[in-house]
Amino acid sequence: MTESTKKSRFAMKSIAAAGVFALGAAVLTGCSATTTAGGCELGPEESGDLVLKLGTALPQTGNLAFLGPPEEAGVALAIDEINAAGKGITIDVTWGDSGDTDNKAYDTEIPRLLNAGVQAIVGAASSGTSLQFIDRVIAECVVQFSPANTSAAFTSYEDKGLYFRTAPSDVLQGEVLGNLIAEDGHQKISMIVLNDSYGTGLAEFVTTAFEAAGGEVLAAPTYNTGDTNFTSQINEALAGDPDAIVLITFDEAKTIVPQLVSQFPAENLYFVDGNLTDYSADFPAGTLKGAKGTYPGVNESKIGDFLKKMDENWQARGNEPLKLAAYGPESYDAVVLLALAALEARSAQGANISAKLQEVSGGTGNGTKCTSFAECADIIASGGTADYDGPSGAITFNEVGDPTDGNILIQQFDENNKPSTIRG
Repeated sequence: MTESTKKSRFAMKSIAAAGVFALGAAVLTGCSATTTAGGCELGPEESGDLVLKLGTALPQTGNLAFLGPPEEAGVALAIDEINAAGKGITIDVTWGDSGDTDNKAYDTEIPRLLNAGVQAIVGAASSGTSLQFIDRVIAECVVQFSPANTSAAFTSYEDKGLYFRTAPSDVLQGEVLGNLIAEDGHQKISMIVLNDSYGTGLAEFVTTAFEAAGGEVLAAPTYNTGDTNFTSQINEALAGDPDAIVLITFDEAKTIVPQLVSQFPAENLYFVDGNLTDYSADFPAGTLKGAKGTYPGVNESKIGDFLKKMDENWQARGNEPLKLAAYGPESYDAVVLLALAALEARSAQGANISAKLQEVSGGTGNGTKCTSFAECADIIASGGTADYDGPSGAITFNEVGDPTDGNILIQQFDENNKPSTIRG
């Protein structure tokens, strides 16, 4: 069975409703009352304070390494606050590197994390990288929680109910970007696309939106992770004389841009979340002035106090100041939600946690709003149901672990090749 034809992880619920009863996601047929619908054994409630063994598989190396610091900073702040709160749970973290599909750091890191006994893994940033190890994680009934995966492939992935994300699907980003390009008056575009589930999926959604607005996609050449020469892709993208070019890439943009802007106006370039970052140290001033891009996230001007606290906490741990904050809030919220789900389940086991994540996000619709770990933990301790909203926004999981809404920022590069939000 191919990925595209895999059934939704909860599709079996609707096949025989009579075979399902209300103990979390347990089913009567084929599973005992102590087993989730995905086949993972539910552990007993634990007495005393909980210790959640958490792992990270975020990009310390590879083509998304620039996202590693803000994501790890978000995780670090959440851990420090949860451990200091004294609310009945502490987090024991094992840090790890996801790498990318070229250096394959995950091949050694994921087994190391699992051998350490982690019950939840935060990561990866890249959808294509997450797809390389998700089966290994869920086979151990461990939760995988990404702060940045946006590929639509995860919505219907058969993952035992163990995969969650705080970033919205690229269906939304593609729609926003395609319409933005059309609104800017462009009628013919080309794209240069990373050949993985993220790149080709996002390209498809941009194409759908742009063509629906009356535009035409002339070319969309692809490349593979690890490629270093992009001359053929650039030539193909330019061949039809496009009005605009969309770069659906990761760090490879640093190699593509200098060659491309020597032949094409920078103000007609469009970037995406995989490459929308600060290039002030990479290109001469003015190289990207006027170029635009999109990425799922929150308007940083609205959460300035949180970002300041995240950066200060990161530096206090001996790290360099953060250069950007992308997916830091989403990483923070991932850890808080995992801890709250553990408290609600009275268990630090992955299967038990997964069964409560939708509930503490507000996805069951019967919780009390709260905006910090401590506040939510107090609600749970008093017998109530917490509905957590964090710095990344209103997080409400549907039955397949996707957030039910999301915000797409539109940013534009200035004279110093730094992007700033102009809408969102």
